[in-house]
Amino acid sequence: MATLTAPKPVKKASREWWRIPATLTRIFVGWHLFYEGLVKLTDPAWSAADYLLNSKWIFSGFFQWLASDPVLLGITDWANIIVLTGTGLFLMLGIFTRTAAIAAAMLLLLYYLAYPPFIGFDYGNATEGNYLLVNKTLIESMLLIMLALMPSKKLYGIGNLLHLFEPKKIPAHKEWEALTANPEKGKVNRNKKQRRELAKNLASIPILGAFGLAYWQKKQWDSMEEKHLMNQAGMDGKSSATIKTFHFSNMDELKGQVPKGKIGNMEISRLFLGGNLIGGWAHARDLLYVSKLVKAYHHDEKVFETLQLAEKCGINTLLTNPILSRVINDYWKKTGGKIQFISDCPGLQWDDKGPHPIPFESYLKVIDDSVANGASACYIQGETADQFVRLGQYDLMAKALEHMKQYNIPVGIGAHRLETIQKSVELGFKPDFWMKTLHHHNYWSAGHKEQHDNMYCYKPEETIAFMEALEAPWIAFKVLAAGAIKPQDAFQYAFENGADFLCVGMYDFQVIEDVNITLDVLAQVNNRKRPWRG
Repeated sequence: MATLTAPKPVKKASREWWRIPATLTRIFVGWHLFYEGLVKLTDPAWSAADYLLNSKWIFSGFFQWLASDPVLLGITDWANIIVLTGTGLFLMLGIFTRTAAIAAAMLLLLYYLAYPPFIGFDYGNATEGNYLLVNKTLIESMLLIMLALMPSKKLYGIGNLLHLFEPKKIPAHKEWEALTANPEKGKVNRNKKQRRELAKNLASIPILGAFGLAYWQKKQWDSMEEKHLMNQAGMDGKSSATIKTFHFSNMDELKGQVPKGKIGNMEISRLFLGGNLIGGWAHARDLLYVSKLVKAYHHDEKVFETLQLAEKCGINTLLTNPILSRVINDYWKKTGGKIQFISDCPGLQWDDKGPHPIPFESYLKVIDDSVANGASACYIQGETADQFVRLGQYDLMAKALEHMKQYNIPVGIGAHRLETIQKSVELGFKPDFWMKTLHHHNYWSAGHKEQHDNMYCYKPEETIAFMEALEAPWIAFKVLAAGAIKPQDAFQYAFENGADFLCVGMYDFQVIEDVNITLDVLAQVNNRKRPWRG
């Protein structure tokens, strides 16, 4: 009779401690994806349009095509939100882990292809670190692929509860132990093991609760910050005059694109950006700190954001000092922006005693540098032209105009003083456009008895009458009297009295509002005597 011998016991497997950090990695990546989707879902102004439009590399055409059509863009926005929140939630809970990981990895790889950290690819956006070839997006997508390749049952999660009570095949040595051991004790051991496994697989629930609590606290903090800002003047949000009148417009409120006209062969939007605010040359009457404040606000990234927003609204031109050529060229290179640059070609330098003309050869170099740095048009800056006329340097003025014309670009004459325009006409100068200040005097500081950084068009009625007879297009500037006149009033006054284009300094939060005002005013202009030029 054969004797019954116990099978050779299988060596007990080492404890799989790796399951804990692997599970935590899945939960943390899931939370990151879920929170990214949640933020986009709860932000009514969010859209992937900016991200898609600034894409580079071989798939940039595809991404920009998605942003070009409102229907496609809407589908893309919702696809981002659904994939991020859905895959993030599944990964946190451990449900459909492999499918969620693959879907999330594919989305992140699309992000990587849209913005690869390659040599020469600078997107003009602030980042947390420095990347070359590999960035956080690529690393996270590789983690997701690794999670997709792992047996999902090896990681703790709610999905494993479906398998916890399934009958399992018992190894031979375990079957022998069951035959010889106390059946009741084996049952107790099995129950204990099931309870332990149940607790481990439910561990993601309190972690998810902790994330939810953190999100709720952040929302409470954001609400408290908003409430604090609304009440910082000791007023409630409903009655605060500041809050009631201070409104940031968003793209949803944009009424349309700015219409365009022509100066020579150059197409220009009827409203375009002035560069004083970007460069920090702010007129603020007696507030001496404002120029420094404006420079601090307009760091490169903020300038890029302002120009990008302007282009989306149909503003296609920036007029500024050639000193800002570096920023403009960086904008073109880093964002792919197309905004045109008109150089004001200044010929003066300032010190404590006031403005002084620079040597004429140096002035010609300012023109050369402007064109070399991409200026699409040039003009003799207003104060420089005023100085030429005041000093009787008409020959230098003529030489400057001829020097500009050799580049076959639109050429203009600027002026604060009407006498400068009148003398230019008398001398037979024929620029492609005029830059002349225009604003009324119905604001309190216009009555100051001296020139006091308070007035920029000294004879508005005479200016309107004289400019009416000129055939070249007229770009009006200083139409707001450096912030003393409301845009609605200023724009209507300028367009109705003959201006063909307006050059206006704008902060980013003013662009959409100013564009909407321009569209409303242009639709209502009916008392204009001067024919539209350009």
